[in-house]
This record gives sequence, C-alpha cells and structure tokens, in this order.
Amino acid sequence: MAKKKKRKRRVDRDEGSYACPSCGESIVVPLDPTQGDEQSYVEDCPVCCNPNVIHVEFFGPGESPRVWAEAE
Repeated sequence: MAKKKKRKRRVDRDEGSYACPSCGESIVVPLDPTQGDEQSYVEDCPVCCNPNVIHVEFFGPGESPRVWAEAE
C-alpha cells in the first residue's frame, strides 16, 4: 500500500477577509505585506458604505495574516 503524501496547506497572504461591524457582510480585501507587519487604514464597506478601520497583522512564514475591522 502506497503512503499518501501530506500536502502542506497553502497560506494565502494576498487576500484577507473581515466581517463588516455595521452590516455583518464578509468582505475580502487585498493584502500587501510590503507595507509592514502591522497596518491600519480606513475603507468604506462596499455593501453598506459605512467607513471601517481595517487592521492587518502579518506573522511568520506559513501563518495566516489576521484581518479585522472596527467601525470608524
């Protein structure tokens, strides 16, 4: 019987998602790790148009970035 190879889970560092604090929709945003390990910026929700402060934290290789939002 042949052994199955374990596939490493690919960690996507190009996209992240957060739940809009105003409407609850899941929003996908592009991520740019070249802008630093900790980032914050304001972006309007594309669903309800309310402004959110988006926070992004990048960790070591193989770890998913953390993305969350707060209402502005």
